[in-house]
Order: sequence, then C-alpha cells, then structure tokens
Amino acid sequence: MRKLTENILTDLAKPWHVQVHSTRALAGAVADAAAKDNKLRRAEGRDVPRRKTGLTAIPASDTGLSFRVTPWEVLHALGRALVLGRQGAGRGLAEHWGSLKYCQALEGSSGQYMSLSPEGLNPRRHYKTVQSSELGKGFALVLAERLVRKQYPGHAVSVIDADIALQAGWALVGKDVQDRDGVRLRPDFLLEAWKPGEPSKIVPVACRGTHGKTPYVHTQLAGAAAQVEAFHVGPWDKTPSLIISSEVLGQGGVIINALQARGDSALHVEPGDPTADADTELRDENIYPEVQLPPEKGEDKPHRGNGFQVLPEHYAWFRRAAARAGAAGIMAFTGGGNPTAQYLTKRQGREYFEGFVHSGTGIVQDAEQVIRGTRFLGTDHVFRLNGTRVEAFSGVAEELFLLLAEGKVEQYRRKAHALRAKWLSDRGARDWDGPVSLREDGSVMAMRLL
Repeated sequence: MRKLTENILTDLAKPWHVQVHSTRALAGAVADAAAKDNKLRRAEGRDVPRRKTGLTAIPASDTGLSFRVTPWEVLHALGRALVLGRQGAGRGLAEHWGSLKYCQALEGSSGQYMSLSPEGLNPRRHYKTVQSSELGKGFALVLAERLVRKQYPGHAVSVIDADIALQAGWALVGKDVQDRDGVRLRPDFLLEAWKPGEPSKIVPVACRGTHGKTPYVHTQLAGAAAQVEAFHVGPWDKTPSLIISSEVLGQGGVIINALQARGDSALHVEPGDPTADADTELRDENIYPEVQLPPEKGEDKPHRGNGFQVLPEHYAWFRRAAARAGAAGIMAFTGGGNPTAQYLTKRQGREYFEGFVHSGTGIVQDAEQVIRGTRFLGTDHVFRLNGTRVEAFSGVAEELFLLLAEGKVEQYRRKAHALRAKWLSDRGARDWDGPVSLREDGSVMAMRLL
C-alpha cells in the first residue's frame, strides 16, 4: 500500500499535456447554439439573455495546441477557487481540501496527455456532475491565468471569486436583493492583472465542465457567454472576457474549449486616491444592478439592462474591493478565520469566518513548513490515501503571511510582485518529498507521506 501511495504522489507531480481547442469553427458552433436556445426561449415565452458579442478564437500563439501542467497544479488552482465558496461544513477553515478528493482522478496517457484515471472514470452517477464542474474550474483557471499573464506581461494575476467581489457592491442573495433577475447571471471568477503603480485590469471568466459529448460544450459556452456579458468595467461591451468549457472525457484526454473577447478593463485611479487604498476597510455599497446599453434600433436614447457595471466613479472603490477579496482568498487558504474575516464585508460573509483564529497570528503557528527554501505558514490536513497516512499542507510564504495578517495589503502586493521570480528559481530545491505547487501570490500546496 505504501508503494502504491508513493506512486500516486509521484504521478501528481508529473507534467502532462492538456489539449486546447479554440477555433473559428468553435465560435460559429457556439453562436449557432445560442441562436437555437434563443429561439426556444421565445417560443416558450421566456426571457432571452444578452450574450457577449465579439467572441473569437484565441490565437494559437497564445495557447498552442496544448500546454503542460501537473495534476497537482490543477488541484491547487481548484483549491484556491473553492476556498471562499462556503459549500461545505468547513466553516471557512478548510473548504479547499475538497480538491484532494481528486488525488487519484487524473493520470497521463501513453500519448503524454492528461486524462481521467480508472478511478476518475468510475464515480457514482450523481457525482459526475460535481466532478466535471469542479475539475472544469481547475483546468479553466490554469489556462485563463496563463492567457491573462501573457496579455499583461510583468503583471501578477489574482483569481477572485466573482460572487465575493460583487457582493460588496450588489446584494446577490437574501432579503436585500433589489432585483433578482438583475443579479441572476454573473461570471464565475474575476481575474485581476495587477502591478504596483499601474491600473488593475479585470477579466471576467465563466467556466464549465462536462462528461458529455462535444455538442453539449457548445451549449455550455453559449450559457457562459450570457454570464460574462452581465459584467462590464466602463462602457458597455468593452470588457475583455473568457468563456471556457472543459471536456474531462474527451478523446485523447482532457480538452479545454475556450473563446475570448478582447477589450480594455483598466481601473484607472488617481495616484494617492484614498478610496482605492486596499488597506482601508471596505463597507457594503448598494449599487443598482443594471448596465447602460446603447440605443436600440430606431431609438435615440440609451436603455438599461440587467447586470453589473463598474463605472469610472466606482473604479477606485472596485480596485479596493478586488484587492481585498483576493487577500481574503489567500488568508482563507492558510486556514485562517479572523485574518480572513478582516477583509470581508457583512454581505461577503465576514461573520462566517469570524471566531476561527489562525494561531499563526499569535505566538504559535498552526502549521509551518520549509518548502523549496522558503518558510511557509498555514494549515495541514492528515488523511489516508489507500490506507497510507499522508500530510497535505497549504500556506503562504511567511513574510507575505505576516503582512496580510496585519491588514497590509498594499505592502503585501509590492512584496509579492517583487518575489515572483524567486518562486521560479526555487523550484529545484529538494527539501520536500512529494508534489508541490507554488503560485505567484505566494501560496503553496504540498503533500507527502506522513
């Protein structure tokens, strides 16, 4: 059993190719699926959603036909995505450990492409939807981060739960919702490309996953186009967007289907504007959920539609909201309760995290590890993998952790950006016997035999 577990840990750290499919034919098929859905909705008397216009194939120079990634990196991306979702009973302390259930779900095929393992191919029927959805998020975010990083060289990229960021300005659930139809559609994530001294750029992402046949991908992407259309920075239809659907049962391995819309979503803020300072506590705003649309045919005046629009007068506020939501996600990944809560508003779920103090902010750390030459503070999880005890650790580099624990987001960003090259140079260190994934936000996820 121990040897089997060792082999699993070794396989988690092996890079495999993941196929990327983004063509004009895919864009055309998605447009046809959207038109078919619109026709059906009209026949049934249902509302027809707005969908993102200008969706095109991503240039092969940006994606290639495939890219290499380890299963462990995919699980790290998924863990970071789940950490503020409040979907389980972890009470904000260990939501991300849900990604570990996929430790044996992915493997490499003889053709060097990543695919589902026999274990991944045999989930219970009701579980397949959850598996494809969650793994779809992991693969989508790995690709989306690479694309945004290439589009904005020299920038760090933060993955932000869209619900968390938007809740600070718009009520999405509960009795405070002003217009339920207006907030129903929204992206899954916002990617923030940031660099100290430059405006942040926001890219909404909608991602799906499927075990089904390829035509279902077109339907999924047509739905995702409505999700990203609901969010705009500045004028209508100028915001870059990504829609992604991952086929986890694709022939020859995992296939990521993706389309993009180009644009400019920079949050231009006056230097020294105190309302943009991410160190300042955020309070819930009450912005009405609407988007300013151009005049319809035959009309002179613009009209309004459902959705979320960050107008120039809110750029500074949203820059602060995005940065603090990102900080909350990082601290939650370390297992911290109150250190996470300090970055959230009441609507964002501050009370959910309050009262669970991470001992790393006191005298004794909850868990600490030296990995690849860097000391990390965080939390660990011990469980049995095929009967053998293993230890999983998630944390943040100590110097970055202490800054965020003290509420110093701006200083954290300057330090984290300066350390981006260090994470790459430290990859050769051999002080951890197991899979390791280190992200440029300073977070790490690692596992080894106990």
